[in-house]
Amino acid sequence: MFSLHAGSGLFLLAVLVGLQIAAEGRGAPPCKPGFSEDTYKVVLPDTVEEGRPLFHVDFLDCGRGAPVRMECNNPSDFRIEADGVVYAARSLQRSPQHALVLLVKAIDGTTQQQWTTQVRMEPPALSSQQVPDASVPPAGNTDLMEISFPSRRNSQLKRMKRDWVIPPINVPENSRGPFPQELVRIRSDHDKSRALRYSVTGPGADQPPTGIFIIDPISGELSVNKPLDREHISNFHLRAHAVDLNGNQVENPIDIVINVIDMNDNRPEFTHQIWNGTVPEGSKPGTFVMTVTSVDKDDPKTANGMLRYKILSQTPESPTSNMFTINNKTGGIITVAAGLDREKVPQYTLIIQATDMEGNPMYGLSNTATAVIRITDVNDNPPEFTAEMFSGEVRENRVNVIVANLTVTDKDQPNTPAWNAVYKITGGDSTGRFSVPTDPTTNEGLVTVVKPIDYETSRTFVLTVEAKNEVPLARGIHYPHLSTATVSIRVMDENESPYFEPNPKLIKLEEGLMPESALTIFTAQDPDRFMRQKITYSKLSDPANWLRIDPNTGRITTIATLDRESSYVKNNLYNATFMGLDDGKPPANGTGTLQIYLLDINDNAPKVFPQEAEICEKPEPNAINITAVDGDLNPNAGPFAFELAHRPFDVRRNWTITRISGDHAQVGLKIGFLESGIYEIPIIITDSGNLPMSNTSYLRVKVCQCDINGDCTDQQHIMAAGLGTGAIIAILLCIIILLILVLLFVVWMKRRDKERQAKQLLIDPEDDVRDNILKYDEEGGGEEDQDYDLSQLQQPDTLEPDAIKPVGIRRLDERPLHPEPQYPMRSAAPHPGDIGDFINEVTRPLPVQAEPFPVTKSRPNAIRPRRPDWIPLFLGLFSSRRQQLS
Repeated sequence: MFSLHAGSGLFLLAVLVGLQIAAEGRGAPPCKPGFSEDTYKVVLPDTVEEGRPLFHVDFLDCGRGAPVRMECNNPSDFRIEADGVVYAARSLQRSPQHALVLLVKAIDGTTQQQWTTQVRMEPPALSSQQVPDASVPPAGNTDLMEISFPSRRNSQLKRMKRDWVIPPINVPENSRGPFPQELVRIRSDHDKSRALRYSVTGPGADQPPTGIFIIDPISGELSVNKPLDREHISNFHLRAHAVDLNGNQVENPIDIVINVIDMNDNRPEFTHQIWNGTVPEGSKPGTFVMTVTSVDKDDPKTANGMLRYKILSQTPESPTSNMFTINNKTGGIITVAAGLDREKVPQYTLIIQATDMEGNPMYGLSNTATAVIRITDVNDNPPEFTAEMFSGEVRENRVNVIVANLTVTDKDQPNTPAWNAVYKITGGDSTGRFSVPTDPTTNEGLVTVVKPIDYETSRTFVLTVEAKNEVPLARGIHYPHLSTATVSIRVMDENESPYFEPNPKLIKLEEGLMPESALTIFTAQDPDRFMRQKITYSKLSDPANWLRIDPNTGRITTIATLDRESSYVKNNLYNATFMGLDDGKPPANGTGTLQIYLLDINDNAPKVFPQEAEICEKPEPNAINITAVDGDLNPNAGPFAFELAHRPFDVRRNWTITRISGDHAQVGLKIGFLESGIYEIPIIITDSGNLPMSNTSYLRVKVCQCDINGDCTDQQHIMAAGLGTGAIIAILLCIIILLILVLLFVVWMKRRDKERQAKQLLIDPEDDVRDNILKYDEEGGGEEDQDYDLSQLQQPDTLEPDAIKPVGIRRLDERPLHPEPQYPMRSAAPHPGDIGDFINEVTRPLPVQAEPFPVTKSRPNAIRPRRPDWIPLFLGLFSSRRQQLS
């Protein structure tokens, strides 16, 4: 059984909601999927808040495991979750005299099987007898609301007798204590028969933020341990547990919802401290300006979060102190008075106040912000000229020059379309020689000459100019006429350049005209009719230097023969440029072009092309195709006549020529075989001019042996070899590298020579034993006995005793016939080239075992094993030289 009793202490807002299940039958029927009851009865208060849990319907699944979807017949007012808990979909206020029936449907997600039950919701007045009384309360604070665990059956297959929905517990935020502060007491019916322990779990208890709610494990008193902040956490969902001393669960856990009641502890906060808006000047009352908004962290569903706006002040108070108003709920600012004029008041500053508690000044909290309203400009002022008459002057033939500056005034905001002026010439310029663009910086009108003005034609201009803005005047603004001004312009005379007429001048002549022939007279006109000036002529451009002009009369004559085939003639036209210079101050000049169209005459004989060719020794299958080339045009060119010359006589005997077309012919061998070689064939070509011209051209032909394809087999292709820039650079780099290597080698050789010279300084060249003959005053044999090799002194162990050496000179490549005597091992002698090492070696004491060079009677003058007399002398010289060097 699950019951709840409300005390008279902390919770004035707690509401009791109960659900009673009418029991049917006494036995324990087998488990059948469906709702636990066909009809539920619910005690529902008259007023229900949105999102509040109302009751719970129990659906028995009987272990099927298939998902079940819950629906109700009034989804606009009630919302049911999958666990069977029904919530208020919106705030409800019902009649206290009538009950409400709600149909709940469960649908199997797999088989689409449906189960239906109904819930009868009655007001407390009709169901007061159904609210169960609390059992005897346990010892403790009797003022606390008591929550009892519902009765628990041993078998889950049996239906529960009763099932209750625990109403939420409301706790105000920012409580000052003392803490811990008791909220409710939780108890189980089993505490009468055995000792129980109570606990709560969930966020705020054993989950972060921990330690907010605690429960006495023995008495079951649930307490809050610290002040709550609704703006941080608005509600807590806890679960209460009851177990025995062995930890066995004795009751099903119950869910407890703790709502934090909002207090007015937050001021409204504007999203911006300074708001900027604009409104056009001259706007009518009711024109929207902008919207200001503020937020309040308190509950917006209560008066704590309901805001109201108002305007505290307006600066400046012109033309009235109430030019704007604000919607107290939405914060929208609109105009309420006419007379906004940017030229008088360009900006307004409003102080806006937002107050909660629905604007109650006694209990509500307030905050302020600033609204800056800028009055935007409209075109309510046309531009006006600062003067009625402007003047200027300009020299003739000048363009893109400013003649006069027109100034205007405009009271509208500068650099806006309502301020920018546009100028238009309305009279005095029928030929369109002037324009009036606007200076973007100063807004002045710049009277500019756009077409040349001739002093001889017009000496003065009087223009009428009007000014207006880029955009039309605002609606309701009317002016009788646009602002206009008069501009007087005086033209100043200048010395103008002479001009040739016509320019260019075209004449047609036959080429070949002889020198000193008169062509034409090319003169210039002086536009300055009121000046008597003389014009002289000169030649500026004559690429082929064919012409001459008389400086006074402008008569043009030839100084060379005109040739149409010249490279200076393009498309039969030859261009020459002449200049006419007057004697004004300063002098002026003009240029004219003479175009001479040269008519062709037959003055060029045809030629053969190509001039070199090759052909096989046998006439088949090759032949040479030739073309006649003539510098003249038709009819002085083709068709051409081709003919072989009569001399030398073998030309017509060996060769034949056949005309293919008017410009082409074919040359071939006439005989069956012609020896390989170079042949020059004279060919006479005649054109078709009125007076035909002939020319003998020589065709250089190479006769050679050919393969089956008709190509020469003995031809040696000579390729023109050329070196590119990359190849030249590579060659230069190789040469530089070789030079560096040679230089390094020379340096290395010099360094090695210096090292050798340094070593030779240790020994006096005059005392070098290798370059001197020492006399011992001993009689002996001849050359073969006294001329000995010093290397034998360095390696005496390689010598053989004289006793076993045969008579005569022993060959060094002979193998000894008896074992050689063994002597103590000596270190290898240094290289003979190092005299210092050699001296150190020979001055070492000799062994005393046996004489390496025994003296025999047959060789009385053999070298004896004693130190030569020159060694001490050499050592002395060596020591003195070393001291000198050091």
